[in-house]
Amino acid sequence: MADNDHPNAEAAPKGLVIFNGVMKKRRALMWRGFGFSSLGLGWILIFLALPCLSLFVVSFATRGDYGDIQWTFTLENMKRLLGFGFFGWSADNLLIFGRSVVVGVVTTFLCVVLSYPLAFFLAMRPDRTRTLWLTVLLIPFWTNLVIRTYAWLLALAPEMPLASLMARFEIIERGQALYPSVFAVYIGMVSVFLPFTALPLYTAVEKLDWTLIEAARDLYGKGWRVFRHAILPQTLPGLSVGITLTLIPAMGMFVIPDMLGGARYMLIGNLIQQQFGTSRDWPFGAALSLVLMILTLAALSASRRRHTTGEAHR
Repeated sequence: MADNDHPNAEAAPKGLVIFNGVMKKRRALMWRGFGFSSLGLGWILIFLALPCLSLFVVSFATRGDYGDIQWTFTLENMKRLLGFGFFGWSADNLLIFGRSVVVGVVTTFLCVVLSYPLAFFLAMRPDRTRTLWLTVLLIPFWTNLVIRTYAWLLALAPEMPLASLMARFEIIERGQALYPSVFAVYIGMVSVFLPFTALPLYTAVEKLDWTLIEAARDLYGKGWRVFRHAILPQTLPGLSVGITLTLIPAMGMFVIPDMLGGARYMLIGNLIQQQFGTSRDWPFGAALSLVLMILTLAALSASRRRHTTGEAHR
């Protein structure tokens, strides 16, 4: 029990507090709390706060002639983000930012649409087979992302059934692969992020109050209305978690767009990887990373606000 909640808290002498019915020194309690939280605080400081601070500082530095960092602070990297470069203004970077957001949103939407029936399917399985189905859903996590993407390269090859079927309907030319293309990018993205959306939704669907759904049906609700008023409010916490776990990494993904989309379909993750790799322009890469972090925080804030609003309406 905290000191303020205790009925005799006002009787404690100055510098002392009543904690769990025992009078203790306030300073001793503060040091004890600091000791318990020091490991977590140190972890956050070393692996989160310091790298973020480093990115912020480097993003205002200057690239040297040989790819080194020169500590001459400037706003040129921020201007390049807006498209102002050596040859005037260009919308390329803004298009990459916009494309990254669109890919993240569309991937999240597709994953949500597919995850709802998948979550109900898993929740309806008998106890003896449910673990098996969950294992099937989690199997992709046991394989490296690059290997899974190479598997899609093989599955979308010209001689495979999917490409042959599309060629028969004259959607693509015969002997043409389904990659590089936007279609291939979304297939790869959805296959990777579907479990991140389905698992939180499954945990929410498993705890559904079916009496509310039956009541909605008794009130002549059908289809979308039953889902909107009886199912969605109950699954909103799991949906919020799934959207967060899918949207944020999807905006920064670079392996799948690079392998299945080709150089013509660059996202912000590919641009960052290019700056820290072949271009050796670390200041500009840090500025791009900073923007990606801001987009991530904005997505987290929107998800939290929506979750809070949903809880208030329940």
